[in-house]
Amino acid sequence: MADKIRSTVKTTETSFAIVQAIRELGGATIEDLAAHLGLSQSTVHRHLATLRDNDYVVSDREEYQVGLGFLTVGGYAQRQVTAYPKIKEKVDELAAETGERAQFIVEEHGKRVYLYTEVGQSAVQTGAHVGKRGALHTSAGGKAILANLPDERIDEIVAEHGLSEGTQNSISTRAELSNKLERVRQQGYAFNKQETTAGVNAVGAAVLDSEGTVIGSLSVSGPANRVKDDGLTEELLEQVLGAVNELELDIKHSV
Repeated sequence: MADKIRSTVKTTETSFAIVQAIRELGGATIEDLAAHLGLSQSTVHRHLATLRDNDYVVSDREEYQVGLGFLTVGGYAQRQVTAYPKIKEKVDELAAETGERAQFIVEEHGKRVYLYTEVGQSAVQTGAHVGKRGALHTSAGGKAILANLPDERIDEIVAEHGLSEGTQNSISTRAELSNKLERVRQQGYAFNKQETTAGVNAVGAAVLDSEGTVIGSLSVSGPANRVKDDGLTEELLEQVLGAVNELELDIKHSV
């Protein structure tokens, strides 16, 4: 029985590896995938056939792409987050009001995940999109989330993922992280000064439910030449904190 379980898990891992490879390659043939993953073409073909029958991959002639079956599942997962309709509404409002990129992120398995994002009229492309994952300690929203987690959970996240991801401006030691998170707790918001992407700054704050548990964080990001220190500490900060307060009130009264 144990051998069967291990075999089944390995099979599932292979299917996920094939899907990930299709993403990395921007579409691929059976031959491409076999070479990329070091698998036989017959093995790749069997997995692709199963994935295709369940709408998780599609094929155009010989090339395979990720299918919209993942969007069906992802949309379901997105809507399970507390107050998602209100979250979307506030992100849209922030993007329109600030003209920049606004986003709501959540923590899953020690990583930040973009739950929803919208761009304002003056926003620049940063590569952020729904579902994208990254390190918590490199983003304003991620630091806001970390600041509202128990120290034991923070230690687990650092032990699993480390602090290497980011830019030369990113936090690189556990002691530095502790100091930054304590400051975030005291002031109620976090900054990202070119720590995720060179040339991009951001400000974010955590969103808590009625029990004081962190749901995620709301943040706004923009080019460093426009989102400067004065902007981070004045109008933009007020807009973010105001949206967080309204969102928390909506969540409190919807329970």
